[in-house]
Amino acid sequence: MKNEGIIFNIQKFSIHDGPGIRTTVFFKGCPLKCKWCSNPESQLESIQILYNQSKCSRCKICIDTCKQNAISLIDNKIIINDKKCLGCLECMSNCPNDALKNEGEYKKTEDILDICLQDKDFYEESNGGVTISGGEGMSQPEFLKELVSALKKENIHVAIETTGYIDHELFKELSALFDLILFDVKHHDNNKHFEGTGVYNDLIIKNLKWSVKNDLNVLTRIPVIPGFNDSLEDAIKITDLLKYVRATNVQLLPFHQFGEKKYDMLNKIYTLKDLKALYPEDLKDYQEAFISKNINCFF
Repeated sequence: MKNEGIIFNIQKFSIHDGPGIRTTVFFKGCPLKCKWCSNPESQLESIQILYNQSKCSRCKICIDTCKQNAISLIDNKIIINDKKCLGCLECMSNCPNDALKNEGEYKKTEDILDICLQDKDFYEESNGGVTISGGEGMSQPEFLKELVSALKKENIHVAIETTGYIDHELFKELSALFDLILFDVKHHDNNKHFEGTGVYNDLIIKNLKWSVKNDLNVLTRIPVIPGFNDSLEDAIKITDLLKYVRATNVQLLPFHQFGEKKYDMLNKIYTLKDLKALYPEDLKDYQEAFISKNINCFF
């Protein structure tokens, strides 16, 4: 067992990541590269430095500080090479304008458990608990097992948000640990799935089908993205997919732009910046496609 993992956020009083009041623990690392990802800082399983251009005076202290030569000034903008950066945080510590901040830090199981236990009374009163998120919640399997074991010893309800893109045997081992699996379904078509996420969906469907067949508590969730999977035809075909795996509940997650600013801070190109956010009222017909096939569909 591994009692330390890399985490990029712990969010208390969450109400959208499972039932009741919850604490959501965000693991760093994800095998998918979704174009609409609202947590792009979660994708790389290492400490990253975010750069706020509006605070930067171009003093170059960070460049002089970095012993790995991972920082440069290009077109009047600080660029950080993630492949060279070791996450020592010296550049951030020496920045006089707080233009740099880190995403991700190593935390021990007991430290995370202590934070989660602070709100145990709220979990018990609301039938809530702790949700493992990301990134991909299964991206650090040994640490995940250690943390879930510690939470279970405290009789805490534990859920996980997963892409489902996990080695099948490992998925079977890990998924059995949880009281609830929030399982993302992003597209019905294998090639379109690859275009939007960087991976094919064969393994995802295999894992989803297995989890439903084995009576795990699974809630499928669909991020509805304009131009990717938001047509009525997409809704109908995703409904067919869910009927095939025998899933009976689905939650729709309308597209939003909450993570847009992070792309600039990570020096990443965000290709969906001109898309308008979706709201439940925009997706009533989409929702009805599931309800008409006897699938419980909600927002």
